[in-house]
Amino acid sequence: MCREPTMRIGLVQQHATDDLDDNLRRGLDAVREAASAGARLVAFAELGLTPFYPRHEACGAPPLALAEPVPGPTTEAFAALARELGVVVVLNLYEREGSRAFDSSPVIDADGRLLGVARMLHIAHMEGFWEQSYYAPGDCGLPVFATAAGRVGVAICYDRHYPEVMRGLALRGAELVVIPQAGAVGEWPDGLYEAELRVAAFQNGYFTALANRVGSEPPLEFAGESFVCDPAGRVVARAPAGLDHLLLADVDLAQVASSHARRLFMRDRRPELVPELLGYADKPRK
Repeated sequence: MCREPTMRIGLVQQHATDDLDDNLRRGLDAVREAASAGARLVAFAELGLTPFYPRHEACGAPPLALAEPVPGPTTEAFAALARELGVVVVLNLYEREGSRAFDSSPVIDADGRLLGVARMLHIAHMEGFWEQSYYAPGDCGLPVFATAAGRVGVAICYDRHYPEVMRGLALRGAELVVIPQAGAVGEWPDGLYEAELRVAAFQNGYFTALANRVGSEPPLEFAGESFVCDPAGRVVARAPAGLDHLLLADVDLAQVASSHARRLFMRDRRPELVPELLGYADKPRK
């Protein structure tokens, strides 16, 4: 499919409540608003259409009744709308597969096809983010999806902290990496999580687009402040703190090929210096 190098993307920063039907309605409306503003791709925050369940630790087995299959009702609703509007949609939801559950991002192409699912690989477990009691570690690797809006990778929340994830998506040809996020107020002082993604964009030569939750879900207050970085590591768009907002950003995918990372850093890599590609062997030094 032919596409223009420059395109508009939309990041949906919205609160979620226990009213799942209302969450879904507002999410679909946000896609319509983004498409009417010229967006070719629309992405959602982590668990953007449900409460953030892991803010409370689950006792015993993961609460599978809260999860849904993929494909399932949410992906079907967005697939129909993606096909109608001709936009790519990157979701994030609590996915159920058999007796396991995952933090998952289904990617739907502009013709309504479900291209596949990215599953969070690294699972956090700390106060307010009791995710290991909900999610199994992802088993889909690091897929990069060839969409009508370019080559799209997904690094779900905690995965963004792992340089091998961000580099791996570059090696698979990602032009845009979407980060569905559940970031709380004060969680990262001094703009560290922003700096992290600016560096990842610069070192790997792609756009990074972080879509964060917003709203009060005790004991957490989600921060918002979604943002987009270009391959030079510059923040090119930013959403407000604490408010529902549709962040629109124009990204020029031609900047990927001309970036320092794609022209120089990737060319001059020496992966043979690493015992295992994208990892380190745990061998004692002699």
